[in-house]
Amino acid sequence: MQSKAATPQEYIDSLPEDRKNAIQELRKVILANLPKGFKEGMGYGMLGYVVPHTLYPAGYHCDPKLPLPFISVASQKNFIAVYHMGVYSDPKLLKWFTDEFTKHSKTKLDMGKSCIRFKKPEQIPFKLIGELASKMTTQQWIDRYESLYKKTQVN
Repeated sequence: MQSKAATPQEYIDSLPEDRKNAIQELRKVILANLPKGFKEGMGYGMLGYVVPHTLYPAGYHCDPKLPLPFISVASQKNFIAVYHMGVYSDPKLLKWFTDEFTKHSKTKLDMGKSCIRFKKPEQIPFKLIGELASKMTTQQWIDRYESLYKKTQVN
């Protein structure tokens, strides 16, 4: 479900009532914990937190006109999703998150590569998502991204 909203607030305002509070809280906790340099906006029809072109002029390799994505938040059909590229790309961060999740939630972790899914808004461990958002600086993400992207370019 890609939104056509142009701003984060438009996106939140367009959500069903049962999702608004959870998405607002995710936005609040991410913004409060995200290291300096990341910028909030809309991308791929979701709330996005990116490394702007001012810090990484090369942009995203799939479309260099776009800034480098880092975290996205979306209200999907059957769940709320947090997409975190750091968790996808860094095995140590993934291990930390999966270990911590059991301490913050009574539910089983429902996760894909970068996608953390929550079927019920009341089961979202907001404090943990905030901690996760704080774990990687813009420069650490750029370095990680470049090290992985350049490896795929050589192969």
